[in-house]
Amino acid sequence: MNDRPFWKRKTLAELSRDEWESLCDGCGKCCLVKLQDPDTDEIAYTDVACKLLDGSTCRCTDYPNRKKRVPDCVVLSPAVVADLSWMPSTCAYRLIKEGKDLAWWHPLVSGDPNTVHEAGMSVRGRVVSEALVEDAELPEHVVDWSA
Repeated sequence: MNDRPFWKRKTLAELSRDEWESLCDGCGKCCLVKLQDPDTDEIAYTDVACKLLDGSTCRCTDYPNRKKRVPDCVVLSPAVVADLSWMPSTCAYRLIKEGKDLAWWHPLVSGDPNTVHEAGMSVRGRVVSEALVEDAELPEHVVDWSA
């Protein structure tokens, strides 16, 4: 019997749907508006969140229909994650893809869905909806919430 957790035994492509969904730590960082420098391709995160992100729960308010309601929403899959350099360095999907382990605050490790927030790793209480920010104002909202 293998006692290692599923994320250490399986590749992203081998995960069941439930396992895949459970890898999301609920930080909300992937739902932030990001700016990309056209010359360097460097990504800058803002404190502006997708209009569907609930800033207090860090969860999508219409997860099943997110792609219909926000056409540029990126629905994560093993194939997509491999090509997303903008994923936060703390993202479980990125960590697993890179052969790294999950952080102590990840709910699958801690057993508590609130540790991501308690550790200050989520966007809880730190974002504004994109519905309230003009595109021209986005550079004023650049943040550095490094791990």
